[in-house]
Amino acid sequence: MENFTMLQFFEWYYPAGGRLWNQLKNDAENLKKKGIDSVWLPPAYKAASGGYSAGYDVYDIYDLGEFDQKGTVATKYGTKQEYLDAIAAAQKAQLKVYVDVVLNHMGGADEIEKVNARKVDPANRNEFISDVYEIGAYTKFTFPGRKGKYSKFIWDWQCFSGIDYDAYKKETAIFSIQNQYGEGWKDVLDDENGNYDYLMLSDIDTRNPSVREELKNWGKWYFKTAGFNGFRLDAIKHMDHGFYNEWLDYMRSEFKHEFFTVGEYWAFELPKLLKYIEATEGRMSLFDAPLHDNIHHASKQGKDYDLTTIFDNTLVSVNPERAVTLVENHDTQPLQSLEQPVEQWFKPIAYALILLRDAGYPCVFYADMYGAKYTDKGGDGEEYEIELPVVEELETMLYVRKNMAYGTQRDYFDHPNCIGWTREGDTDHEDSGCAVVISNSEDGFKEMEIGAGHAGKVFVDYLNKHDGEEVVITADGWAEFKVKAGSLSVWGIKK
Repeated sequence: MENFTMLQFFEWYYPAGGRLWNQLKNDAENLKKKGIDSVWLPPAYKAASGGYSAGYDVYDIYDLGEFDQKGTVATKYGTKQEYLDAIAAAQKAQLKVYVDVVLNHMGGADEIEKVNARKVDPANRNEFISDVYEIGAYTKFTFPGRKGKYSKFIWDWQCFSGIDYDAYKKETAIFSIQNQYGEGWKDVLDDENGNYDYLMLSDIDTRNPSVREELKNWGKWYFKTAGFNGFRLDAIKHMDHGFYNEWLDYMRSEFKHEFFTVGEYWAFELPKLLKYIEATEGRMSLFDAPLHDNIHHASKQGKDYDLTTIFDNTLVSVNPERAVTLVENHDTQPLQSLEQPVEQWFKPIAYALILLRDAGYPCVFYADMYGAKYTDKGGDGEEYEIELPVVEELETMLYVRKNMAYGTQRDYFDHPNCIGWTREGDTDHEDSGCAVVISNSEDGFKEMEIGAGHAGKVFVDYLNKHDGEEVVITADGWAEFKVKAGSLSVWGIKK
């Protein structure tokens, strides 16, 4: 089996102007050559903030940049035709395409409706802090620009369980909509804030059978239109897991297609992720948020962080088949909602931890491959200019992952500031095998076994941190592999 790597092909501040789809179309072959096998694309449908939206304030899931709605025809990333062309180009280059599915909420309704609702305590959403009364809710979606093409379904207040604004009183709060499907929230697994069904905007109520039917019809239409390979599911922590069990079963059965699926259940507590995997019976993988959390803290603490614990309480350590590993994403990048950036010095180390080991399905972040520069306000209201440089070592590590990081893995997690591992290589990949050494403190070395099959072979550091220094493997397959302070080295067969 070949090692697979995913690329998140966007970052939150990607500039408006409709260039992303064309960028993918033009860069697809190059990405494949570099060792990328699949791309996760951002939400492709029209959002409430039109051509400036990253796509998560979803307005019309049938508008892929085709209709004049929210002040634009194209989305931030391009037109429908450009989107379809990008997918076709990616697949021609042998890249799998995973589409971002955002079915937790909608935004930018076309009309206000008179709705019976009750206010809830934001810290305990199960606790009502008002009687039932009428509010003005942005819950009527008629999509006048689309005029019923593809679907005549009209979304109204009975399709939603909650809202965060009363247009009559101009009041922001969390309101539980009192509809025929329940006076409270949907049954979700996460008990943060009492019940974390409500996240933002108009919260979709999947207890409504008409809503479930419409979302199945949309899924069918979307695949027939775009022909993608799999899904990234947004905000599943805030949704009834039973809905996605039903929806994924429907899609897979309808099209006899695997549809690789990764869900975003953003929680750092491993038991919560395992509980979700059990409830969905392995229908999807999850992003390894606990590993990201460990990586963030390791990058901040430097030599005070015990590297031997970097995989403690992570999904990849207990259920590697369901773990999509990552260093950063669009939510964790600086100035974003789940801001928890990884310090630049540690990013190469972090990528070695997800790319060069045998467990997990790694996901590379767009900004680490292409760089990013943007300005936005921080939580303190001040403007900040952020620059995220390209991780220079990434290209080499992608090469090593694709060509060399195979075979038996031996771990040497025996020092708090210096860890390492070897991959013995296999017969399917010529000159495969590698040794990785990491330090978060001073210069170090590791005495490690890479296998007697490499006896007498000369190894060099593929990251060129040791000025052409060579290491010869002993007759019994051991060697001493060095690493510079606060860095990593990846040793492989000299070509």
